[in-house]
Amino acid sequence: MLRGSAGAWAVLGPLLWGCGLSLLQGGMLYPRESRSRERKELDGLWSFRADFSDNRRQGFEQQWYRAPLRESGPTLDMPVPSSFNDVGQDGQLRSFVGWVWYEREITLPQRWTEDLGTRVVLRIGSAHYYAIVWVNGVHVLEHEGGHLPFEADISKLVQSGPLSSCRITIAINNTLSPHTLPPGTILYKTDPSMYPKGYFVQNTKFDFFNYAGLHRAVLLYTTPTTYIDDITVTTDMDQDIGLVNYQIIVQGSDHFQVDVSLLDEEGKVMAEGAGAEGQLQVPSAHLWWPYLMHEHPAYLYSLEVKLTAQTAVGPVSDFYTLPVGIRTVAVTESQFLINGKPFYFRGVNKHEDADIRGKGFDWPLLVKDFNLLRWLGANAFRTSHYPYAEEVLQLCDRYGIVVIDESPGVGIVLAESFSNVSLQHHLEVMEEMIRRDKNHPAVVMWSLANEPASFLKPAGYYFKTLIAHTKALDPSRPVTFVTNTNYEADLGAPYVDVICVNSYYSWYHDYGHMEVIQLQLATQFENWYKAYQKPMIQSEYGADAIEGFHEDPPLMFSEEYQKGLLQQYHVVLDQKRQEYVVGELIWNFADFMTNQSPVRMIGNRKGIFTRQRQPKSAAFLLRERYWKLANETRYQRSAVTSQCVGSGLFTV
Repeated sequence: MLRGSAGAWAVLGPLLWGCGLSLLQGGMLYPRESRSRERKELDGLWSFRADFSDNRRQGFEQQWYRAPLRESGPTLDMPVPSSFNDVGQDGQLRSFVGWVWYEREITLPQRWTEDLGTRVVLRIGSAHYYAIVWVNGVHVLEHEGGHLPFEADISKLVQSGPLSSCRITIAINNTLSPHTLPPGTILYKTDPSMYPKGYFVQNTKFDFFNYAGLHRAVLLYTTPTTYIDDITVTTDMDQDIGLVNYQIIVQGSDHFQVDVSLLDEEGKVMAEGAGAEGQLQVPSAHLWWPYLMHEHPAYLYSLEVKLTAQTAVGPVSDFYTLPVGIRTVAVTESQFLINGKPFYFRGVNKHEDADIRGKGFDWPLLVKDFNLLRWLGANAFRTSHYPYAEEVLQLCDRYGIVVIDESPGVGIVLAESFSNVSLQHHLEVMEEMIRRDKNHPAVVMWSLANEPASFLKPAGYYFKTLIAHTKALDPSRPVTFVTNTNYEADLGAPYVDVICVNSYYSWYHDYGHMEVIQLQLATQFENWYKAYQKPMIQSEYGADAIEGFHEDPPLMFSEEYQKGLLQQYHVVLDQKRQEYVVGELIWNFADFMTNQSPVRMIGNRKGIFTRQRQPKSAAFLLRERYWKLANETRYQRSAVTSQCVGSGLFTV
């Protein structure tokens, strides 16, 4: 549906999306405070214990969740959010595979425990990988998958009698199997002359460290017992009139009234409506534009939703405000269009990764990364290789950074990882991901996987089914997966809307020979486009560079080699972006941790910034290139310059 007339898609898209999103059951609105809602952060120090027993199940056998964790043995202080791996000095804990236990005792506001008209919800932003949750020793929920939120209504547990505190226990297992996302295998080493009894290692086929723990916020929030469960928004344009289509899902009562208002950035009401679904029309609407593509990028309206319901105890009201960006997305045979204008992805791939905190969410680090992105003149990134924290997408909406939102489908290389069991889980992950991220204007494309073995026979059915399901859920956005398979052998490529290709010419093969890059890269693009006539993105390219290593003539791992390799890619990208290449994403934004191996010197060093966010020579090269590309848009240079000044940045 995305291919062909962009105009036809703009008309059909909102109608189809409304149908698609109705397939999703249950909401996952970001917890925001309002006149009817409160939230209580549970970040800070939690009690922690890793289960080092041989079978890793001592915690279940002794039922550690039934009493405070300290009563069953010693505990550690563990900061939340963070990965548990790098916080301490214990090498065994850093590489631990199995169950770990977290616990926090908290005091609840009196009204929460006494007001039966208040609904209390426990929400966990991310627990990698499999989580089981108890409240006061009572099992409340389980969740599989390490990068998406999950929650449970615990009202009955905290409102069951005189109670001023509650104990939250979370057991997390980071073991990966062929059917998890990402997949992995457990290898038992059985030679008694080389390994102790029961020795095993976790093997993975992805190139980043499998950090684990409570990586994002844990919190409690409240709503009335009749509440706004979900909001779905899709937008369109009719000449200069912005169209905001909305659908509100209410839980707790069948007798209610919904009123909506759309406010501009100054707080002025631009449109109003009533009913659980409808369309708001905004004359002379401000569109949501990517960074440096317009004088006023990333314009956000506020959709204020008010619910009024009649209940047995009287009238109840609930309020929720959702940021809304009015924009359209379409794909032709050679272009990616945002608001009907050709868009070129000047971007990076990232990781949620940093010293000590691992994958733990950290506001200062996040703001630093966005300042660096804007310094570069970048307008996009891919959430390689899993969904990032919701706060990341909120900043993307706010700053105009376009997102290719990727599932945790990385390392899918075994035939058994294409089984029906794996496929069913992947379908469920896409449902969770779309439910969470559907309303972000910055998200313009779904990526289902990174470098799967898409040449294997079962991959054709797997990706045909997965892509069809994703499009059924959200027909408004194009769908892709990122491939490194030969164009003739890739069985999933026929079903994507945009071809995303990873290649590392003169690094993983023909290493040291940068003179072959231009020929090989041009051949790659020409073969793929001839086969599929779809727009293409160079979704990964790069070379390791250790900061401070200098060699002239350039040698591998020097800053000069990294810079020279990128320059060779840029020659071909400049040719092909005039035809059908619609973007380039450097690998990687910053150095990141990996498993130990002879080819990894304390992690992957392909970042243009160090892990501590200091620039290598390639960062200045990319900055010069991206600002030049930004200034080649049809908007006047003065518009771009004014945006730079407003951001404290300058063109080069």
